[in-house]
Amino acid sequence: MTRIVTPTGPSLQALFGRAQAQGTLSSQSTSVLSGDLGPMVIAGAAGLHTDDIVASDVTLVTLCIDASSSIGGRGLEDAVRQGQHQVIDAFAGSREKDAVLVALWTFSSTAKVIHSYVAVDDAVRLDASTYRADGTTHLYDTYLDAAAANVAYAQTLRDAGTPVRSVLVVVTDGEDVGSRRSARSCKKVSDDLLGSEQFHLAFVGVGGDVNFTKIALSMGFPAGSILVQKDATPQALRQTFAMVSRSAVRASQGRIQPGPATAFFGP
Repeated sequence: MTRIVTPTGPSLQALFGRAQAQGTLSSQSTSVLSGDLGPMVIAGAAGLHTDDIVASDVTLVTLCIDASSSIGGRGLEDAVRQGQHQVIDAFAGSREKDAVLVALWTFSSTAKVIHSYVAVDDAVRLDASTYRADGTTHLYDTYLDAAAANVAYAQTLRDAGTPVRSVLVVVTDGEDVGSRRSARSCKKVSDDLLGSEQFHLAFVGVGGDVNFTKIALSMGFPAGSILVQKDATPQALRQTFAMVSRSAVRASQGRIQPGPATAFFGP
């Protein structure tokens, strides 16, 4: 039976404190991430019980997928679902399968944790009941909440003696609309995570009507970890997810060196 451990608000604060003490976060980033420990962060920071992890080291993969109304308007809902399936299939077929835990978030006017960190075989495959486009794009708030959840669960594993690397991928077809927090806060957190050399951050922008490179850089994503697909068609989006899949598997194999100069998307 799969056991999932869910933290409480006070235990999250303690996890962030230890992450700061170990150099993963600065005091400023700790303040940003721990300042709003709502139900989404608590749900997202849950994960497989350490006793049920068979691998000697773990890669945490966090997928944050835009579900705003423009996705539906572009006719991309089914392509997004199929693309997410590609990512899961890529990990399921990799040698590192048992060392990968996957969390899945979607976001529009609010974020939703489809599931926290589970084994690849237990990962949800998006369908019409779990993924339907509607609302605006709370990009910054979702990124920071997902980063907070990732840091907290990663610290849980490190406290148990398990080495961890993290991969956080954001896929969006629009700029931020409605977040309470700013790109500047995102960048501060990104800089700290990349500086710890424990995190890979990747940003995928879909469509030609937004300067996604500018947005991603303002949030602290490295230039080599930004992928822009201007052709917002189902076929192009599936190809983009295929590239995300390859790059994420490479990261789980340790073939991409984490850090501020990382290039997540490569040949």
